[in-house]
Amino acid sequence: MALTESAKAEQISPSQFVESEGVEDWRLVGSDGACAYFRAPSFAEGARLVQAISALPRVDEPQVAVDVRRDGVTVSLITITKDYFGMSTRDVELARQISAAARKLQFAADPSKVQSLLVIPGATDTAQVMPFWQAVLGYERRPDTPNEDLMDPRGRGAGFWFEPMKEPRKDGLGAIHICVWVPREEAEARIKAALAAGGRMVRDQFAPSWWTLADPAGNEADIATISGRS
Repeated sequence: MALTESAKAEQISPSQFVESEGVEDWRLVGSDGACAYFRAPSFAEGARLVQAISALPRVDEPQVAVDVRRDGVTVSLITITKDYFGMSTRDVELARQISAAARKLQFAADPSKVQSLLVIPGATDTAQVMPFWQAVLGYERRPDTPNEDLMDPRGRGAGFWFEPMKEPRKDGLGAIHICVWVPREEAEARIKAALAAGGRMVRDQFAPSWWTLADPAGNEADIATISGRS
């Protein structure tokens, strides 16, 4: 799963991944790394892409996750070592190879189907609450940010990021909201739909990195992109 010591020098930033040639099918969505969705006519046909991916050289070096459904295949790529969680040149190479395999099977990419979910508990003392959530979820601490993030070791559940609060909520309850990572070109449509469905804009000064919306009851959700991030 992890890169070799020699490959660690190949770490790249999110923007370097996006600017690489041959990764047009892929989008970066938060802590899930680079994701692509390929439309397939059936589950059985989608499984053919999984078989093709498994045959690629060095496929086990980055962390590869594949989800096969009756109408398509979602693939995510990220490099994880004991002290790094992010993109590498190996992810770029593998993304190109997977896209080529999908084209050979005549599976079209649909970036609008890509998203990632992050849960954000807030606390005045995050170190105090993280052990509870780690125990309840059976999660692990993320290797590069162990004092801020928890992750599902099997890559199935949403990540948890713990947000420091200056003071507790006045009602004495905890503060928790979600963050939905989407491709940059999908953000405005998602926000428009949320507002039309009864939501309201809470904060937009950090756009296009993220917008914070709330439902009629005051529960908040961020719509986030990698725009404006290193």
